[in-house]
Formats: sequence, C-alpha cells, structure tokens
Amino acid sequence: MVTPGHACPIKYSPEEVAMATVTALRRTVPPAVPGVTFLSGGQSEEEASLNLNAINRCPLPRPWALTFSYGRALQASALNAWRGQRDNAGAATEEFIKRAEVNGLAAQGKYEGTGDDGGAAAQSLYIANHAY
Repeated sequence: MVTPGHACPIKYSPEEVAMATVTALRRTVPPAVPGVTFLSGGQSEEEASLNLNAINRCPLPRPWALTFSYGRALQASALNAWRGQRDNAGAATEEFIKRAEVNGLAAQGKYEGTGDDGGAAAQSLYIANHAY
C-alpha cells in the first residue's frame, strides 16, 4: 500500500491511499499477475481495513485480486482481549473472528467501517525501526 510515512504530518484519507496504491500498481504490476497481497505495515487494524476496502472500491481498473495477509492488524485486538488469561479465550476468539470478517469484507470492497475511533482496533501498530 502507498501510505504516508509514520512521521508525515499529513493524514491522507483511505480514498487517497487507494488512488495512490492502485496508480502505483497499474504502473508496475503486469495485468497477468493474478493478485497482490498487502501487509498492514504498522497501520492500526481499522486503518488497514479501511485502506484495503478503499483500494477495492477504487474506480481505476484493477486487473488483479487485491487482498490481505495481515499479522499484527489481524491479531492485535484478539491478543489484547486474551492477555494470556485462559478465561479470556472466548473474548479473544470473538475479536479475531470479527477482524477476519472485517478484512474479508474489505477485500471485496464491502466494508462500511465501524465508526469506532477508540479501542484496540484503532491503536497504531507502528514500531520504530521494525525489521521483518
């Protein structure tokens, strides 16, 4: 995804991220490539979902399947709910299923957003100098 750097003072909308991302893909990825799978790259869970959704709604032609392979942006809320406590396993499972459903919808351009700017899903997952 084409997103601003963490230190960038400008907050771009998901639609702007989508337009930049699809434009970059159209310039560099041959149409014969079957799909592009995005990582969350330190975005919050919700931000990653909203950006993926906007990418799949972008009005530019997209000859590839555009989907996700999120790690932290799929697990953060579940891990926050679980906190290593067996009694929290049910709540953690619910959070994981919720994020999986949200991202499944976003991969189809059908996610409407929660409107919830708080909670674990809205927390930045950025880690300075993170290396994969």
